[in-house]
Amino acid sequence: MNINVAILGSTGYTGAELIRLIENHPHFNITHLGAHSQAGKKVSDVLPGIASSIGNQTLAAADACLDDDIQLVFTALPHGAAAKSVKKALDSGKKVVDLSADFRHQSSDVYQQAYGITHPHPELLTQSVYGLSEWARHDIRHAQLVANPGCYPTSTLLPLIPLLQAGVIDNSPIIVDSKSGTSGAGRSAKVDLLYCEINEGLSAYGLPRHRHVWEMEEWAKGFGEQDIHIRFVPHIVPMTRGMLSTLHLTGTNTDTWYELLSQAYANEDFVRILPQGTLPSTKSVAGSNRCDIGLCVLSETEAVVVSCIDNLLKGASGQALQNANIMFGFKESLGLSLHAQWP
Repeated sequence: MNINVAILGSTGYTGAELIRLIENHPHFNITHLGAHSQAGKKVSDVLPGIASSIGNQTLAAADACLDDDIQLVFTALPHGAAAKSVKKALDSGKKVVDLSADFRHQSSDVYQQAYGITHPHPELLTQSVYGLSEWARHDIRHAQLVANPGCYPTSTLLPLIPLLQAGVIDNSPIIVDSKSGTSGAGRSAKVDLLYCEINEGLSAYGLPRHRHVWEMEEWAKGFGEQDIHIRFVPHIVPMTRGMLSTLHLTGTNTDTWYELLSQAYANEDFVRILPQGTLPSTKSVAGSNRCDIGLCVLSETEAVVVSCIDNLLKGASGQALQNANIMFGFKESLGLSLHAQWP
């Protein structure tokens, strides 16, 4: 079974990762690559790391018509712009995995609060499935449109949901301290991401309320069935890829938390609960679609959970391919690696 695939926004970091992953997939076949400013150029001229025959393809305009035989579209476009391409693809009967933020919220009001713009197609929000793969499989299988979660929410929600469902976290603000490699900011030129600006430095951003907080709180309630308030501070660190999120939690029965996490992910390929007392590192998941989670119990009521992902894989393109596999009934791990790049 071969599925023809289009990638819109294929020249950014997430688009390039999708090309690399899908080229190794036994059933997905890339037949269309779209881009904005790079349209008309040869793929290998824009993405020198692409060395297969796909490098000889010419990049189409992001809004170019898609052939009828394309069944799956990945949209890796900026929020706002992605919604229009998603609408066109859905209207032509194609399945879509959207890597932007345009369909991660269930209400246009929340979307506007988070992103400061009016949603272009609010009527599609109720059709979208939030694609946190391990917690939404049933809905993803039947979806035409999957909203791929953000990287920060993925690293936060995966360790948080089992504890929320068990009712062991109290209602005080949950402190989430996250650090991300610079690839999370995208490929567009930005002064504050120049080598001389970011090298040997560490900076926080996104205060007082980063736009991903709305997403975290909405889906913590959606999956964890509990209203929570998250105090989130993201930082950018001078490395290419990787994300480490530290959750400072208070609640009850902390001696049960390790078992709760272990049971929740006992049969999951891409979530690994580390032995008690062991904490994860970004290096240990780089290049994989894995989320590693470590727990340190501080007292009967306090604990720290550390979660690590590759922000371009489990935090973006890897989870997008995992969702696409679910949509088409394939084994979830097809085209994805459990193993990190080492060293």
